[in-house]
Amino acid sequence: MSQDGYRCILAGLEAEGRLRRIPGHRAGGGLLDLCSNDYMGLAARAGEWREEFRARFGDVAMTSSASRLLASDQKVYTALESWLEASYGRPALLFNSGYHANVGVVSALDIPGTLWLADKLVHASAIDGLRLAGADFKRWRHNDTASLRRLLDKESGRYDRVMVVCESVYSMDGDMAPLAELAAIKKENPKVMLYVDEAHAVGVYGRRGLGLCEHLGMLEDADILVGTLGKACASAGAFVVASPLIKEFLINSARSFIFSTALAPANAAWSLMMLGKLAGMERERGHLAMLAARFRAGVEAITGLANPSRSAIVPLMMGSAERAVAISHGLEEAGILALPIRRPTVPPGGERIRFSLNAALTVDDIDRVCSTLADICAETK
Repeated sequence: MSQDGYRCILAGLEAEGRLRRIPGHRAGGGLLDLCSNDYMGLAARAGEWREEFRARFGDVAMTSSASRLLASDQKVYTALESWLEASYGRPALLFNSGYHANVGVVSALDIPGTLWLADKLVHASAIDGLRLAGADFKRWRHNDTASLRRLLDKESGRYDRVMVVCESVYSMDGDMAPLAELAAIKKENPKVMLYVDEAHAVGVYGRRGLGLCEHLGMLEDADILVGTLGKACASAGAFVVASPLIKEFLINSARSFIFSTALAPANAAWSLMMLGKLAGMERERGHLAMLAARFRAGVEAITGLANPSRSAIVPLMMGSAERAVAISHGLEEAGILALPIRRPTVPPGGERIRFSLNAALTVDDIDRVCSTLADICAETK
């Protein structure tokens, strides 16, 4: 009896086509993987650098065995943060994941007198941080700076500071924040601080792969910049770039930093090496941009609709969980792995297949996926 309520909820999810299960192991199955966030193809090429890694970091520890504030071995963490600081021009602080970073940073920075204005589609981790802090926050319409300005005009007078939160590249639609307009709003209002989550842009944009802010020449405009190491960087963890004052404040206030066992030094060492590889991958970034444009055009030809994506993340909108699941199954049978995205990750009616492209793909791969997808969509109307 005590577990019947949970059983009923799961039954309801299954009836709606929204029941999730951890997939079985697929490596080596010959599937074309369009699900992972390995945007630059580094994870698939990891074997190329194993000997180099052993030569550079042969004695690196596999566990920290303590939180960062208690760990005795700090050498590789310091080296990674120093690389980030030299690249971004400001101090950096490591976290265990992008989720840990956003939850910890947002909840820590919510001191009295702070209003948060978050784009409607920012990641759940940022919203969880706001809820954990009990913060005063409001949502502005996605990428609509007029909506943001209205909220600022109406609300900002009662606060000492206003944190405007966005992602540079949005993980579901693959579109981009209007960063130039947000920077202009910040310059107009001395209360405004700009918080940019670059999780899906680090490695993919910028001359050195530092993200969309670098690509646009706006690294100095983001007061708080969050990047992840588990996507294009093919490692694990995350980092926050901010002022010396904010870094010191986070070390003393971010609970996900203070109370978590630190990343394994081996992870930090691998991240340091992968960031160095990414910095020189301008050709691969250009190749990925070309593939993404070709695939978007293919999806638009199938649907007859403009696609919101401007990145390597390309959604195919389904409108129902059942159809998204059916098309995903059809693709897998054809050797293509592209999984359905359903509520609560997206709102009702926003169910989709999300394709995550990577620089290891070829034009032939893209054309094959488009052709297969067109046939399956026609069969499942």
